[in-house]
Amino acid sequence: MEDVLEVYHRPYDPEHPLVCMDECSKQLIGEVREPLPPKPGQIAKYDSEYERLGTANIFIAVEPLAGQRTTQVTERRTRVDWARFVQLLLLTVYPLVKKVVLVMDNLNTHGIASLYEAFDPETARALAARLEIHYTPKHGSWLNMAETELSVLSRQCLDRRIDSRDFMEREVAAWQSARNNAEAKINWRFTTTDARIKLKRLYPSFEV
Repeated sequence: MEDVLEVYHRPYDPEHPLVCMDECSKQLIGEVREPLPPKPGQIAKYDSEYERLGTANIFIAVEPLAGQRTTQVTERRTRVDWARFVQLLLLTVYPLVKKVVLVMDNLNTHGIASLYEAFDPETARALAARLEIHYTPKHGSWLNMAETELSVLSRQCLDRRIDSRDFMEREVAAWQSARNNAEAKINWRFTTTDARIKLKRLYPSFEV
């Protein structure tokens, strides 16, 4: 926890951007009956029945000090899917920086080994060399600012029935564009000092 908090309070460095990454699955749901459109004085009406059409996965990377988000909708969230999202970040979003300081949870797919599963050794090594990885602790996903951003995405974009991955890709892309244009930065205030006071129960006790 203290390692992640230290990273969050580093000054902004364009050569070493801080990026928080997370992912979530979303159920694809279709309508059984056509919804009734809204009329003057009446809201739109949807049938309580629906059809399950599988799931889609959403990767999100947030650069909190720059107010920028990168998203990608995939069919699954395997090691290869994660590796390809990291490749997107390093080669497309941050092609000129020395290293990306990446904060994420310690899911078993989130590791350098996944790069070697997805790419040839030379490519995997080149990508790995440009990553500085910091993991949030077990039961400490609240420390990941990307999780907070996923909550915003869910409320503003995904809190309705979406029936296909293509439709979800368009909607998430539109949300990302609007959010980035607003340059909504994240001002993280929780410090190591705060942690040692408010989470004192988690630290070992020593008698002086």
